[in-house]
Amino acid sequence: MRTSFLFLLATLVCASSFTAVRYITPVRSHQISKHTRTSLNSKAHRYSPRRISSKYSSYLTRLWTETSIGSRKSLTRKKLVKSCKILEKLLDTDVEFRDEELVLALRETLVTTLKSLEDQPQVASPPSSSSQTSAAVTASSTSLTSSTSSTSPTKQKKKGSRSVLRGVLMGVAVAVWVFSGNYIFTSLFTLMVLLGQLEYYRGVMSTGVYPARKISVLGSCAMFLTALYFPSLHQLCLPAFSTLSMVWFLTAKRNASSISEIATTFLGMFYIGYLPSFWVSVRMLGVREHTRLAPIAAPILSLLGRKATSLPGWLPAAFPLPITQGAIFTFWCWLAIAFSDVGAYFSGRKYGKTKLGEISKAAGETSPNKTVEGVIGGCLVSGGLGMLGAWVMKWPFWYLSGSVHGVILALLGLVGDLTASMLKRDAGLKDFGDLIPEHGGVLDRVDSFIFSAPYAWFVMKFVLPWLKSFVM
Repeated sequence: MRTSFLFLLATLVCASSFTAVRYITPVRSHQISKHTRTSLNSKAHRYSPRRISSKYSSYLTRLWTETSIGSRKSLTRKKLVKSCKILEKLLDTDVEFRDEELVLALRETLVTTLKSLEDQPQVASPPSSSSQTSAAVTASSTSLTSSTSSTSPTKQKKKGSRSVLRGVLMGVAVAVWVFSGNYIFTSLFTLMVLLGQLEYYRGVMSTGVYPARKISVLGSCAMFLTALYFPSLHQLCLPAFSTLSMVWFLTAKRNASSISEIATTFLGMFYIGYLPSFWVSVRMLGVREHTRLAPIAAPILSLLGRKATSLPGWLPAAFPLPITQGAIFTFWCWLAIAFSDVGAYFSGRKYGKTKLGEISKAAGETSPNKTVEGVIGGCLVSGGLGMLGAWVMKWPFWYLSGSVHGVILALLGLVGDLTASMLKRDAGLKDFGDLIPEHGGVLDRVDSFIFSAPYAWFVMKFVLPWLKSFVM
């Protein structure tokens, strides 16, 4: 399953009065062995801010290098060599070529081309270029499939436990991130989008298409910052940077650009920049209103308020304690989307009999393992969580508005999931990246949250005020 238990621990803390202490056996300090302490220290070091920052910067550097001009030339050379060798093989085996002079001329041209390509100095590139990464992923998946019988159940159990643990830790981190404030929320989102953009363009380059990478990355990051600092200008970012990219295609390139290069550039800005930037707009909407869980959260908010008074005065007012209504709404939206994936996985695994391809051939070809029963199970789970969130946030007609809202989020998450799978299938990739072990790259984790962002903004901005007008 993809985002299993993403918000598990966060839900237990934020959505109920559950206390995990009563279920934990107290352990005295002298009862902890030296090996256990060493293990705990190593795990703490693994998730330290310095280690995370170092991993982020190294991954960003690798992605930037793999989408550079040097990597493009190296990839093009490999494709040319492969095409020449295929044509040479056809000349040797195809009996349809009757003109011997034409065959000899083509053969001489191929020999000359191959020699010139192979004699050219190779452009230095990291070991894991886009094509090599794809091949490595394919090889590793093949070897894993062939060696499943030889893998012991103990190792598989440990691997599953690590995957669940990483999912829980990501869930807690995301919950803290949502309530961290407008500035921290937007900054981390921008850093994440930077990686997602490069993952996307690395996949596009593996198909032989070379878009305007730098302008697209700059435009996508600008959309998030504009949504934070200049909300009224947010809608102008996409047309502005689309125009700028066309100016670059017309003036900076030696040859005329193809439709594929222009289209993939626009898609990158729209799909990974413009659409998810609406979460920043949602995060900034409304002031904090009391929910039904306010008595539970009151001590924590009081503590944060006391800590905030000791922060430097130069920090923005929204930095220390910016828990807006938009933040609470974002949390419940993300919770519903994440657990719709979990519900779809378990429902499809237990009851799945009708393949999604029986309804839509394109969707079935994109994701052959998805079933109609899984989609229904995901919608039921998301609808239930949407109804719970509507009750907590005191929505009008919460039992109806919340359930419909949750089902729509699940369906939009499915659209995002299938879209990412379609892009990966066309590029011949298993995952967009390898940043998170056993979870893939950034785009592999956030694909279900992309298309739901404009819808969430529309609900928060227009639908909820309209519903509240009926009860006032």
